[in-house]
Amino acid sequence: MNFGFTEDQEALRDATRKFLDDECPATFVRKMMADDTAHATELWKKIAELGWLGIIVPEEFGGVGGSFLDLIVILEESGKSLLPGPFFATALLGTTAILGGGSAAQKSALLPKIAEGNHIVTLALAEKSGRYDAAGVNLAATAKGNDFILSGEKMFVPDAHVADQIIVAARTGQTGNAEDGITLFLVDAKAPGVTVSQLKTVDMTRRQCHVALQDVGVSRAQVLGEVGKGWPVLRRVLDQAMAGLCAEMVGTGQKALDMAVSYAKERVQFGKPIGSFQAVKHKCVDMMVQVENARSLTYYAAWTVDENVEDAKQAVPMAKAYCSDMTKTVASEAIQVHGGIGFTWEHDMHLFYRRGLASEAAFGSAPVHREVVAQTLNL
Repeated sequence: MNFGFTEDQEALRDATRKFLDDECPATFVRKMMADDTAHATELWKKIAELGWLGIIVPEEFGGVGGSFLDLIVILEESGKSLLPGPFFATALLGTTAILGGGSAAQKSALLPKIAEGNHIVTLALAEKSGRYDAAGVNLAATAKGNDFILSGEKMFVPDAHVADQIIVAARTGQTGNAEDGITLFLVDAKAPGVTVSQLKTVDMTRRQCHVALQDVGVSRAQVLGEVGKGWPVLRRVLDQAMAGLCAEMVGTGQKALDMAVSYAKERVQFGKPIGSFQAVKHKCVDMMVQVENARSLTYYAAWTVDENVEDAKQAVPMAKAYCSDMTKTVASEAIQVHGGIGFTWEHDMHLFYRRGLASEAAFGSAPVHREVVAQTLNL
């Protein structure tokens, strides 16, 4: 059995790593944390030139025509560098929603601009309940002639403050099944009635936003997919988003582990490197086991999503639950290995812990996904 990536994917990994080492060091990440938007347009242009924004966009729409696993490679490496800005929101959330639900005309109009780096798109799903299932969608969309009027609020919308368009999940109908009656709308971020404000969160490398919609008019031409049938598209987007986020978390955990091991070899105490002491070396081994377990679960989940097979229903929440715990734990243990210096603002380790906390909460916490897995076991 071959569980490895292709030669092209490994070459993509190497190129991605080199680019991020050069363009996204910790000093740049800290600069973006202090920035009003955490979005550097010059870096965005370079990312577009590399083809990352169109990595899963078909060639007919101006993209690279790569696979979801190609995107996974980029996301894992970006997790090591804590890549700031709307890459995840646009290249994954927005693009997969358009690919999954968009008409030929919508794809032709939007995907080339996304691939070129001229259009930022994000997804607005969660509301005040913080739920990412169909029952959590309550923002109202009322038909009015040839238009719809949207009113309500969305929470934790990634990088909506720099988006050109927001894909909004709204409820156009109500039945006994929560999955019925959900519609996706392409809403201009600066349309009358749309108010976007940044939320204060633990990780400022990627901003979360509150989006308020007050009587926002949206034409039927801006419906993504069919009216009332948006949940199957969203379900697929969520699987891709969680698998992609898991890849990021694996990268983040791996980097925290690497930093801890490097420090354990260099820091001398009682005349020996602290890594020679059992308490430290075994802690590092436990961290390594967790990272490797997370990587295996993530790669399998990503494969099930790429192949769109039934196993994704179990593999994706398993990976999200485990990776959520892993990233927090490994980053926390890495801080412990560093001792007092690991707790200081000047040291970079807390940046990885912050990203781990934010990633754990995104798209549902570990207990939420354990419950999903339990349901697949009929428990």
